[in-house]
Amino acid sequence: MTEDSGAHEDPGPHPGTPDGFERLWTPHRMVYIKGENKPASAEVQECPFCAVQSSEDRAGLIVHRGDLAFAVLNLYPYSPGHLLICPYRHVADLTELDHNELLALGALTQDAMRVLRAASAPHGFNLGINQGAVAGAGIAAHLHQHVVPRWSGDANFLPVVGQTKALPQLLDQTWEIVRGCWDSYVASGKS
Repeated sequence: MTEDSGAHEDPGPHPGTPDGFERLWTPHRMVYIKGENKPASAEVQECPFCAVQSSEDRAGLIVHRGDLAFAVLNLYPYSPGHLLICPYRHVADLTELDHNELLALGALTQDAMRVLRAASAPHGFNLGINQGAVAGAGIAAHLHQHVVPRWSGDANFLPVVGQTKALPQLLDQTWEIVRGCWDSYVASGKS
């Protein structure tokens, strides 16, 4: 379509919303690079992990809510199914969690791995917590554990040469798959 036609593509609520064209594009990376969604301060009212807790699950990309922690899809994923396990309480450091929160974070990480194995059969995982901005935490004020599913050969020339990553699945599709598997996992009584 030309600009003169008056028709414009709706970008949708999340990066990676389908737009009717087959193309390789990663607009979510530019938003991340520019820091457009980063909070202006470390205060609770600016925290995206605190704000998402009051949203509807699909809109907030939350795939599971536990008693003390929740699992949410990373808005800027390294691979499809990249989850963040977050305590509800706004704390920045692992040492600030109480015993029950620490156990909940670990148990939810285990559940996330089991669910992702059922959802997409990854060959392995990267697990990690970046403590502080200097250590790579994009949102340093609210502790979060990364659960990144990995497959043999999932990294190709694009991250090295093009400094970008092609993701084969849209966030909304990933949410449907992971949420459905998580609901089945909970219904089976394994969690």
